[in-house]
Amino acid sequence: MSLNLYDTATREVSEFKPLVAGQVSIYVCGATVQAAPHIGHVRSAVNFDILRRWLVKSGYDVTFIRNVTDIDDKILQKAMVEKMSWWALALKYERAFTDAYTALNVLPPTYEPRATGHITQMIELMDQLIENGAAYAPGNGDVYLEVRKLKRYLSLSRQNLDDLQPASDSDETYKKDVRDFALWKAAKPDEPSWPTPWGPGRPGWHLECSAMAHAYLGETFDIHGGGLDLVFPHHENEIAQSEAVGYRFAQRWLHNAWVTQSGEKMSKSLGNTLQVQEILKSVRGIELRWYLGSAHYRSMLEYSPEALQEAAVNFKRIENFLSRATELVGAKPTPRINTEFTKAMNEDLAVPAALATISENLRLGNQAITDNDIAGISKNADEIRGALEILGCDPLDPAFASSSGSDLTEALDGVIALALAERASARERKDFAASDTIRDGLSALGITIEDTAQGPRWSIN
Repeated sequence: MSLNLYDTATREVSEFKPLVAGQVSIYVCGATVQAAPHIGHVRSAVNFDILRRWLVKSGYDVTFIRNVTDIDDKILQKAMVEKMSWWALALKYERAFTDAYTALNVLPPTYEPRATGHITQMIELMDQLIENGAAYAPGNGDVYLEVRKLKRYLSLSRQNLDDLQPASDSDETYKKDVRDFALWKAAKPDEPSWPTPWGPGRPGWHLECSAMAHAYLGETFDIHGGGLDLVFPHHENEIAQSEAVGYRFAQRWLHNAWVTQSGEKMSKSLGNTLQVQEILKSVRGIELRWYLGSAHYRSMLEYSPEALQEAAVNFKRIENFLSRATELVGAKPTPRINTEFTKAMNEDLAVPAALATISENLRLGNQAITDNDIAGISKNADEIRGALEILGCDPLDPAFASSSGSDLTEALDGVIALALAERASARERKDFAASDTIRDGLSALGITIEDTAQGPRWSIN
């Protein structure tokens, strides 16, 4: 059963065939570390983590690169606002992103290169581009790529060059064409800079990723990923400078859609951001990941607190079943992948269809509990856990054991245990009115009490 993936460049879903049998190389544009991460940032991380997990489960050896942009106009501006060194601000928010990835069980990349650690590779790339006539240094310290010399420029976004607005990344005075973009920016007073043959300065945003992708994955690799907003200009310009120097670059392009709020893309500029650290005060990391990974990666995800809470409640039902199954079977479920889940994931990572298979397993598993069918309980629990493992939402994964949200779960378990103990005490003394009051109070909170031969059990409606 082959894996089919969408390609932004062709606008088609097609069979994925890696350059090297059994191996997959992936480059994903990571964070520009100028502020704390919001859920739009981590949705991308979750989407590509699911892709990575599925490729590994499918038998591939995956090299996964996710960069950190730690020098940028926005970083310099934010450092002035926060009255701290640019490098200190970048490190502060890089750690915030790492914390968010950890909370949501996003696997660490194979390598996580920083832009400032690859200036030498950027200079070498510019030198080659100038030598072959694709780029030019006008003498003011800038270096530009001459876009009209590129036959395939805008092949990813399918725009017309003459329709583009001038590139706004530098002064137009020294450009041959206002649409030429900066590979290197001349040093400005009080800004960080690095020496080059064309003068001191700092890298342009697009140059960084081409240099780092080449350093870790070579002249060509299997998949380049990122958010939909990066198609133009960032990914288009990566292709331009990489192909202009002679690299084949990425063979397939995957882009995840945005998290929206009131129909607008979630971004700091709109002021409608929802920081991960704040949302994790109301839900656990595993619940937030379940929510962010639930939509197809190419579909917009409209955020609302109500939708997030509904997703959290639905996930608790799955956890409750796994907990009950473990108790009845006498062992933790062994992760297994069923055929329907495999079909869904192999069709361009169709997570919504994959979730439908989990729902069916849950229905059958609960029926098996009612029927006291231990084999049926075990089978469905195994398949649910196998699916959750790929989605990065396995509640038995040690990665979630120390998450901040687990403290909330333990507290909830403790409070309900106390309520059940009070109810049991009331029943023993034949105070059935008090027993019913406790049961009804829990029910009003969405918690159902079931009296079984093994004692009372609770679940969330």
